[in-house]
Amino acid sequence: MAQVKLLGFWYSPFTHRVEWALKIKGVKYEYIEEDRYNKSSLLLESNPIYKKVPVLIHNGKPICDSMVILEYIDETFEGPSILPKDPQDRALARFWAKFLDDKVVTVVNAFLGKGEEQEKAKEEVCEMLKILDNELKDKTFFVANKFGYADIVANLVGLWLGLFQEGSGIELVTSEKFPNFCGWRDEYVNCSQVKEYLPSRNDLLAFFQVFVRAQAAAAASASTQK
Repeated sequence: MAQVKLLGFWYSPFTHRVEWALKIKGVKYEYIEEDRYNKSSLLLESNPIYKKVPVLIHNGKPICDSMVILEYIDETFEGPSILPKDPQDRALARFWAKFLDDKVVTVVNAFLGKGEEQEKAKEEVCEMLKILDNELKDKTFFVANKFGYADIVANLVGLWLGLFQEGSGIELVTSEKFPNFCGWRDEYVNCSQVKEYLPSRNDLLAFFQVFVRAQAAAAASASTQK
């Protein structure tokens, strides 16, 4: 029986943060795909508070929340470091990782929200992009010119943000508005680790397009029943 199990959704950027770290460390693990609408008893028992993926189970003990799991993996398993060794660089990596993680709901609402909530989220995403555009000028990685913790957490803006934009038809990111961010993103999606460790962009886009159509159909159905 595997000592390490990962419960997740294949289309989840949070699940793939954890998979990325496990692969960097060379950790063998058993991946268990969860059903968003019919969560397993293992998931509900392992994360009874939030009932969300990802959950890492190591030697029978669950660890929840992708940010927490990344640090646990770095501290527990041998292999290349994910967090920088220098304390100042480590603090900086945690700062940018938290900044990016805090924007998750805002990014989702900008493309999938409705009405005033969506418009406010769009404004906040543009503010985020301004900050990143300034920070990523002439940079390939967030900290110490080396791939690490913040770059793994950046998978949402590095890959999924573009998918949300293309699948929804809502254009917030352009090279004219945010040239530094777009330059960084283009390098990000074409780097060997992204191609090897993250799912196919085409598969993710197809999934997201189906999701958007289903959401639109549900909204239309609800409006006709009023």
